[in-house]
Amino acid sequence: MLPAERHSRIGEALRTSRVVSTEELARALAVSAETIRRDLVLLERQGKLVRVHGGATIALGRPAGEEAPFAERSVTAAEAKRSIGHAAAALTRPGQTIVIDVGTTAVEVARALPMDFSGTVATCSLLVAAELAERPGVEILVCGGRLRKGDLALSGPVAQSFFDDLNPDLAFLGSGGIDAAAGLTDYYLDEIAVRRIILRNAARSYVLADSGKFGRIARHRVAGVEEFTGLITEAEPPPSVRDAVTLAGGVIALP
Repeated sequence: MLPAERHSRIGEALRTSRVVSTEELARALAVSAETIRRDLVLLERQGKLVRVHGGATIALGRPAGEEAPFAERSVTAAEAKRSIGHAAAALTRPGQTIVIDVGTTAVEVARALPMDFSGTVATCSLLVAAELAERPGVEILVCGGRLRKGDLALSGPVAQSFFDDLNPDLAFLGSGGIDAAAGLTDYYLDEIAVRRIILRNAARSYVLADSGKFGRIARHRVAGVEEFTGLITEAEPPPSVRDAVTLAGGVIALP
């Protein structure tokens, strides 16, 4: 079956059920799950669908290259994000200075920190700060800057200056997409400038990415795979991503 025919059949399946799984499509089209995942990546870039954990859903008219609203992302791959949050929290040690970035998965890292964790958490997310506000052992540092609604993310020159003066032991970074060639990409230019500073100054840095981010390329490049310590995800990445990260000396952390 030619790719164009597969893509047409995938579109028909979405119009019928609005949500389809990778495994169902692979069986119906008699191809491998990896082939279907590549098809879904291409169709998402064309704005024809939105990938979710284990499959895809109808695009709902959102232009290609735009991030889904916070409310939609907060319920997408929720269990995967919780698993990633717990895997990230397990890497922390008492007394550390930790940066927790913006995004729905970053909030799960804050929630998963042990109740008896003592140390410093610096963040550009008001949601992360709110999650930790009642923790007696946590000193919370929040940068200033321009506020983006939904994620309640802070960015701009004030945020950049704040993180430029900070040398954290550990940083957990959100992601719009992870691709072997494009590396870590995301959607908001001011926030990307902040993230690059965090990456530069952190002793160790981990990208938080559920499997729906694999092969996805957001509009702005943050860093190559060689620029962060590792990738925390809930499922084994496709070979292209896994090999790119490990060949660059990075680690793949799974729950």
